[in-house]
Amino acid sequence: MVGMSGSRRQVPNDPDRRSRILEAALDVIAEVGVHKTTHRRIAARAEVPLGSLTYYFSSLEDILEQAFESLSVEMSARYRRSLEEAAGPAEAEAAVVDLICGAEYAVPREMILLFEMYAYGNHNAAVAELARTWLLRSRDSLTLHFSPDVARALDALVEGWPMHRTFEHRPLDRSLVAATVHAVVVGLQAREG
Repeated sequence: MVGMSGSRRQVPNDPDRRSRILEAALDVIAEVGVHKTTHRRIAARAEVPLGSLTYYFSSLEDILEQAFESLSVEMSARYRRSLEEAAGPAEAEAAVVDLICGAEYAVPREMILLFEMYAYGNHNAAVAELARTWLLRSRDSLTLHFSPDVARALDALVEGWPMHRTFEHRPLDRSLVAATVHAVVVGLQAREG
């Protein structure tokens, strides 16, 4: 398309390339870890020319930061939706149990990515802040049904129990998780008066 100045306006041939690069970065991180993630591996996985990465991103660090941000936004949205759909206290507790035990939240690939994100956040201030923001968004979602203290305790279960499942290589006992979630809710509500 020629504009009034007579110059040709750039129209991207591949409008999804940027998001494909970020998704490829997450795939590479999940496969080999942040420490082995390179521009070359990401470009190969995304099936784009290597130069595309430097066109869309200023550095490998920029790609990693934005990839982890896209992961956190997607997972936070699922977390929030599950709690928004709960119609009352019993359904809210069930939603928390699903977040901990369910197949849709924190699947094995996402758990690997979370471990990588947290480890990388120890050395990257932007990713550390991203992890903190994610934590606050999770608690905010839980406060749709629970007090701030109950939300904090439940979020620790949502974050921690899937980690145990990952390293133990076995499914969680759903009835134990449900009983624990209920005990936390009832116990902390009693403590709050």
